[in-house]
Amino acid sequence: MVLAILERINETLVDLISGFQRKNLDKVGEKVVISSYLDADLILFMEEEDRDAAIKKLTHKLRQSGKINDEESFYSAVIQREKIVSTGVGMGVAIPHAKLDGYKDFFIAIGVQKEKGIQWQSLDGSLVQLIFLIGGPSKDQTKYLKILSRLTASIKDESLRNAVMQSTNADEIISLFTQHDSQES
Repeated sequence: MVLAILERINETLVDLISGFQRKNLDKVGEKVVISSYLDADLILFMEEEDRDAAIKKLTHKLRQSGKINDEESFYSAVIQREKIVSTGVGMGVAIPHAKLDGYKDFFIAIGVQKEKGIQWQSLDGSLVQLIFLIGGPSKDQTKYLKILSRLTASIKDESLRNAVMQSTNADEIISLFTQHDSQES
């Protein structure tokens, strides 16, 4: 059932992307490579008690790294998005996200919750252990949907999810996504 839900999300994203005018797709016609949005400094091994604390920790790390300037605005935008519908997509994964004015490109922060999962109101009711926090410019909907679609497709791969959970450092996780990206090309 979870895979069916993720497949439907992916199909919806692909349909939305296909619905954009051709000229918009040509601007970002290149294939999205998830590993190109990853940075070892933005991969955290966490032990947070709840969703908001996990989002806050990742947001704080984004500010420390210089990816965002206004931590509170970004955090608030992510939480507002969560209020619309949970970004807990199932299989222990959440993909919180926000787009705001003033950002030049997209970024992904990853939180790995090794010990205890977080209640996230996921589609399948599972506790979340992998968090992929996406942020970027509000004006590039096409690229945003491509990143979201590609990430959703990647996390459906159970062996990739398991390997990420077994990783002991950020470089291993980037390597796993690099390998996965090359297999998907």
